Amino acid sequence: MKTISILIVTLLISHVLTAQDITGQWNGILNVPGIQLRLVFNVSKSDKGYSSTMDSPDQGANDIPVTNTTFENSNIKFEVANLRIEYIGELKGNEIIGTFKQAGQEFPMNLSRKAIEKEVIKRPQEPSKPYNYYSEEVTFQNTKANILLAGTLTLPEKEGNFPVVILITGSGPQNRDEELLGHKPFLVIADYLTKNGIGVLRYDDRGVGQSTGDFKAATTADFATDVESAIEYLKTRKEVNVHKIGLIGHSEGGIIAPMVASASNDVSFIVLLAGTGIRGDKLLLLQQELIAKANGVSETEIEKSIKTNARLFEMVVKSNDNEKLKADLTNEINDIFKNDTTAEIPGGMTKDEFVAMQVDQITVPWMQYFIKYDPAITLEKVKCPVLAVNGEKDLQVPPEENLTAINKALEKGGNKNITTIEFPCLNHLFQECETGSPTEYAAIEQTFSPIALEEITRWIKKQTK
Repeated sequence: MKTISILIVTLLISHVLTAQDITGQWNGILNVPGIQLRLVFNVSKSDKGYSSTMDSPDQGANDIPVTNTTFENSNIKFEVANLRIEYIGELKGNEIIGTFKQAGQEFPMNLSRKAIEKEVIKRPQEPSKPYNYYSEEVTFQNTKANILLAGTLTLPEKEGNFPVVILITGSGPQNRDEELLGHKPFLVIADYLTKNGIGVLRYDDRGVGQSTGDFKAATTADFATDVESAIEYLKTRKEVNVHKIGLIGHSEGGIIAPMVASASNDVSFIVLLAGTGIRGDKLLLLQQELIAKANGVSETEIEKSIKTNARLFEMVVKSNDNEKLKADLTNEINDIFKNDTTAEIPGGMTKDEFVAMQVDQITVPWMQYFIKYDPAITLEKVKCPVLAVNGEKDLQVPPEENLTAINKALEKGGNKNITTIEFPCLNHLFQECETGSPTEYAAIEQTFSPIALEEITRWIKKQTK
């Protein structure tokens, strides 16, 4: 009997140890209003303890270092300090029941050993193959940057000679469909225009999808050379009417289109979808204020945040020495912590680490360029026809300030063919919406307003008669 008892105890110990093994892959889906985001934690163990990485497949991000991984008495904790992410859960069988936290917000999220599939999101405007027009996968070279750009050219028919527009994405790494939160606005726009007799070239941003290059090292001006390369490519295609090549830029793309048009005789017209007309620092401050209000942040907090950011942005605008700028920003942010005892530091980070992260984010080449850039100066040089459109409820590129500035700059430069439209009840993505807050984007089934599509197409047809 004694031998059997020992065997039973051994088996029980073995079972407990197996149950407490957390190494391997843990899968979960983060559900925030209207958004499903798959997250994967990859846990390993060594003599020094546990370590892990995090993947976000839907954002194309893999092997994100997890700053701290702890596991004790069935309780597990992951911290990703630079992203202000914290996950706390309890191991129960083959599941971890827990909560995901980021930047002061909390969402329940359970993790499982099994791969988890997202629910299918309804996107009724998204076209399905086979298309009733010609579609071709293409590549073209940006010789200035020594990179290869990959995209899709759609034409009303395989044979013929057609007006063609180039679609230019907004800020952040985007694929050729400008895919965001389950929406593919550039796919919808390309489908609509092509069915209406207008060819479309859309391509993956450099360093994204099948395009080569380093996205993180590029500025808005660098992305403009990608568009120039796209024009040169279209000029080699017999199906393209080279006298009717247009540009359609969304958000940051609405900054890039005038850059290219002002320096090229090959651009017949441009369409600015929520393009900007005011300097980058002023736009960011306005954007931050409007979005914070929509999200219920107190007036006191908004005022404090705007005042702080305005001071930091002004330092960037006046700077022409990057190392000195970094030192000055570091001192300024340290002073903020010294004078504001309520300022919070994300869990798992020291104050110095947090300050360094903030400085790095402000001083990356793209951000510095964006903060300093005044699109009005370039718009004054644009002589081709311009259509500038905005949504009434756009909180990222507010219509009143930007459409007015765009129109004023174009008129100052002597442009006689200007059309501006503010569409009622549309947001930054040109969706029919309630508040315009970015938190609504994913929850809205509509990808791009049919009314806006119709107006834009009508205007383009007028320019390409």
